[in-house]
Amino acid sequence: MTKQKTLPHQQYNAYWYQRVLAWIIRNFFSSITNTVLTVLLGYILYVTIPPLFDWLFIKATFSPAESRAACNPDGACWSVITSRWEQFFYGFYPEDQRWRINLAFIILIMLTFWMLFKKLPARKYAGLILFLVSPGLCFWLFYGGWGLPVVETGLWGGLMLNLIAGGVGIVFTLPIGVILALGRRSELPVISTFCVIFIEFVRGVPFITVLFMSSVMLPIFLPDGIVIDKLLRAMIGIAIFGGAYMAEVVRGGLQALSKGQYEAAYALGLGYWKVNRLIILPQALRIVIPGIVNSFISLFKDTTLLTQIGIFELLGIAQAATRDPNWAGLGKEGYIFTALIFFSVCLAMSRYSLHIEHKLNQSSHKKRL
Repeated sequence: MTKQKTLPHQQYNAYWYQRVLAWIIRNFFSSITNTVLTVLLGYILYVTIPPLFDWLFIKATFSPAESRAACNPDGACWSVITSRWEQFFYGFYPEDQRWRINLAFIILIMLTFWMLFKKLPARKYAGLILFLVSPGLCFWLFYGGWGLPVVETGLWGGLMLNLIAGGVGIVFTLPIGVILALGRRSELPVISTFCVIFIEFVRGVPFITVLFMSSVMLPIFLPDGIVIDKLLRAMIGIAIFGGAYMAEVVRGGLQALSKGQYEAAYALGLGYWKVNRLIILPQALRIVIPGIVNSFISLFKDTTLLTQIGIFELLGIAQAATRDPNWAGLGKEGYIFTALIFFSVCLAMSRYSLHIEHKLNQSSHKKRL
């Protein structure tokens, strides 16, 4: 009786063992070349991973400290992060006012979840509140006034500033890109020529040039007495630069649609704006979701260039920390921490875009059925 009960379990284990072994042979040892590459890669991982893991975790120092002298010289000194973590996330924002930052991001996260999850009621109102009401509310919390102490944008910094600049850029980049893409395909020569020149000029210069123009050159041409905040000028530059790239992504989606879509829409008696709003743009944007998210990710990573114009975002704070004599020579830890933060945010954006693609593909497949 015992053998009869254990036999199916043994067969089940043997079956999976054979499948796993067959998969390994098929993917790693299917030929002489693959075998050599597998052995070489295994040796490289064996040589690099254990020492790296040892430096990152085993011999590392995590507890807060006054200087690098308290850290183990053979391991990573994460104390530079744990001792200044508030500065890495909030910059130089006053400590007693940081609750405003936390409250603003909590509101944004709650509205985003409300808008994205189907099971929650009144999702359309969440989108309206998120895009029409929350920007003004969050700016009031960030900056102050109307009963709150004013915190100048020069004190903003750290990851908070990356998220603000990236979020503002993402919100404005898509509509600017859509308008420019439609304008480039316009039958009116004045509009199409202007859009072509604008897109090609902005795409033809480095992003750092746009930031320097908005930060250094723009104030020179403004009339006396008119002052535009430095961070606001940088955000305008981010939105314009990202919009030019987004225009080409959207234009690719528009060109992917067949001419019959336009002809059928106009045959129904719809006007230009209704054709684009109800039929053309929804299909075009669905096609280019990967390109749109790729532009968003690039835009978010480009916020690190704000350091070059004196705005201390996360990377700038990490670089400033290593210039402190107490923490001199700890650039690796700051760069690794910054890289992990950006990787986490960009991975989340990428995975959600894949979820949207899968959901839209499933819904369109069901409609065809």
